[in-house]
Amino acid sequence: MRAQLQGRLQDLSSPERLPLLTGIQRGIEKESLRISPDGRLAQTPHPRGLGSALTNSNITTDYSEALLEFITPVSREIGSSLEFLEDIHSYVYQELDDELLWCASMPCITSGDDSIPVAQYGSSNVARMKTVYRYGLGNRYGRRMQAIAGIHYNFSMPGEYWHLAWQEAGRPGELTGYISDRYLGLIRNFKRHSWLLIYLFGASPAVCASFLRGRDHHQLQAFDSAGKSLYLPYGTALRMGDLGYNSETQKGLNICYNCLDSYVETLRDAIRHTHPPYTAYPAGEGGDYQQLNAGLLQIENEFYSPIRPKRVAFSGETPLSALRRGGVEYIEVRCIDVSPFTPAGLDTDQIRFLDCFLLHCLLADSPDCDDADQARQAHNLEAVVNRGRQPDLRLQTEAGEASLQELAGDLLGDIRPVAALMDRAHASDAYNRVLALQQARIDDPELTPSARMLREMRERDLPFFRLAMSYSQQWAEYYRERSLSPAVRGALEAEAARSMDEQRAIERDDQISFEEYLARFYAQYDAL
Repeated sequence: MRAQLQGRLQDLSSPERLPLLTGIQRGIEKESLRISPDGRLAQTPHPRGLGSALTNSNITTDYSEALLEFITPVSREIGSSLEFLEDIHSYVYQELDDELLWCASMPCITSGDDSIPVAQYGSSNVARMKTVYRYGLGNRYGRRMQAIAGIHYNFSMPGEYWHLAWQEAGRPGELTGYISDRYLGLIRNFKRHSWLLIYLFGASPAVCASFLRGRDHHQLQAFDSAGKSLYLPYGTALRMGDLGYNSETQKGLNICYNCLDSYVETLRDAIRHTHPPYTAYPAGEGGDYQQLNAGLLQIENEFYSPIRPKRVAFSGETPLSALRRGGVEYIEVRCIDVSPFTPAGLDTDQIRFLDCFLLHCLLADSPDCDDADQARQAHNLEAVVNRGRQPDLRLQTEAGEASLQELAGDLLGDIRPVAALMDRAHASDAYNRVLALQQARIDDPELTPSARMLREMRERDLPFFRLAMSYSQQWAEYYRERSLSPAVRGALEAEAARSMDEQRAIERDDQISFEEYLARFYAQYDAL
């Protein structure tokens, strides 16, 4: 594996190819709950000044009407991506009155499923489909899980890189197929090593006790004598465990990333085949839609994976149809916690490391995975989510068990030449500096965000809710005082207005019933 990595790095180090590394494209999707001044989930509708949640390209909602999602344009500049993300925050705060944005992944104070309003998108067929899908998620997994926030990081290599790599490989098959195969190789390596990202950047080791009220079966411990916070002593990212996006139902869904055909077919079958327990929820019988269908998955997005292959879809096109049509265009990393310790939830250093990590996953050899490989991946991810900072924690490898520190050190050693090449391309030392920061976190678990959260809770004598509320108020003040240029404000206002016009046009142009709309949508899966 290291020999192939070395060879590909050597190829990229040539003067004519090194600049390609400055063309890596990225986009950020960051979720934040709207909360009331006293820290409860907002019950108000999506602010009108933010435009249409259905069609605004920068500001939408995820599961809940109160769960905002901010989307940056694709960019080659880390600084411009983060600046635009902060611009969105500043703009949103102009429309929130006295509401705040919650700064953590695990939710604020909740009062059960009924306190979590499902997102609304208007009266069109596509809007109704989005809302019914969310009702289905609430019925299947509970609404509280859907109030968990995260960050999605989109990553792709520039087109010129792919043309050169394909030619150097002997032009095997079609270019689009070659690109898809390489991105799937990245995904296989990512899944082998994603535990490292959970350890380094996990920031959800504790939850407000209200999140688990009425749920008796969990392994969390009381953090304080009053029982206001629950936690795992060595936990890192509860969001990625059984309390969050690690669905027990989906654990039997064996998604294969060895080739695009198998990935598409496995997900399609999960959508089209009835899952008997879900037949308890109406899917259109008598006009009652409590879910879209009774499949194991309603649509592809219901598959909770720490990473996804993606392609921008046409209007009304399913994600799988888009992949089948044009192949993998980019990858979406989905396992990143919102950090309460930075204004935007992540920072430049984290993005630089993510780029090095993903570039390593792309360039290193990536053998096909089998059931044993997937079992090891699942075991290691669960172990690091729940016990990542445990001093004697050992993870599984094909050769046997090894300590987390040993495996992490080896992996950072493999990433180091990638960071060195990125520094050469950018004429900086920032990437090696970031790698040194991650090595320090491996050497001392107390430097990780998860440890910092628990330490501050102890030192400041604050339950999780109060600590997160303190940071939420701090960043609210930061964004309310942050200047927003007239040009940026005008562009965001124009997009909000345009999105409202587009929503009205979609509603006006609907010519078929909701039942016919769904039938046409799902017919695409039969054609795959």
